[in-house]
Amino acid sequence: MKVAVGTKNSTKVKAVQAVFHEMHHTIIASDVQPSVSKQPFSDEETLQGAIERATLAVREQQAHIGIGLEGGVFIAQDETIWLCNWGALVDRDGVVVVAGGARIPLPDEIGIQLKRGKELAEVIDEYANRRDVRSNEGAIGILTNGTLDRTNMYTHIVYMLKGQYEHKKGWINR
Repeated sequence: MKVAVGTKNSTKVKAVQAVFHEMHHTIIASDVQPSVSKQPFSDEETLQGAIERATLAVREQQAHIGIGLEGGVFIAQDETIWLCNWGALVDRDGVVVVAGGARIPLPDEIGIQLKRGKELAEVIDEYANRRDVRSNEGAIGILTNGTLDRTNMYTHIVYMLKGQYEHKKGWINR
């Protein structure tokens, strides 16, 4: 089965490889651009980005399924900014399944920068005094002191996508 990933970000591609590791799966990273902001600022926009990434990847690569993974933030009622993550799996027949991932409140100093229009990737690099955090442990890795990293977080989402898809298709293990 040909599986297209709607990004070339190594943490996201590794998450898909961890779940679709069987020999009969070919995984192809695809550099697609969803219509959402570079810094999605709501659950809805982040989910839309994941669905668009999956849809664009499956079409562009003429794959059996496409996987879209999108990170974003949202503002809670108390004005706290939270990290959010969404994933989508789309097949060539138009079946769509979605799943959400870890949520963690961001420190106020990060939230202030995001409200000023900066991307989380840029802000977390400055906050952690590191380069390219998004391609390594991610904000989740920094903010959990390495307990969870970005690949593990997305792997959890991809497992949920795969399981829902198999269930929907009737591929149930009994």
